[in-house]
Amino acid sequence: METEIDMAELGEKIVAVIKTIYDPEIPVDIYELGLIYDVFVNEDMEVKVLMTLTTPNCPVAESLPMEVEDKIKSMKMIKDAEVEITFDPPWSQELMSEEAKLELGML
Repeated sequence: METEIDMAELGEKIVAVIKTIYDPEIPVDIYELGLIYDVFVNEDMEVKVLMTLTTPNCPVAESLPMEVEDKIKSMKMIKDAEVEITFDPPWSQELMSEEAKLELGML
């Protein structure tokens, strides 16, 4: 049971780190923007992030996933991190959080 609590806490810490990364064209962090589809952590403390981009030819298609990987890898407990990009389902404004929509004046 304690391990589950630790993993949940670790998941929250990973999300907190991801929330420090912003889309360069939109003043909202990539988590609230809905670009992060899932975060997996295995028992070896290796993290896999499934994420998307606003468009397939996004100008930060190379650098944004690397930034996510690097920031997660910099966490003390994490041994490794990998980001997988998917466009299924494609990103849409419906994936944005209420907070992101409010920040962008969409509510």
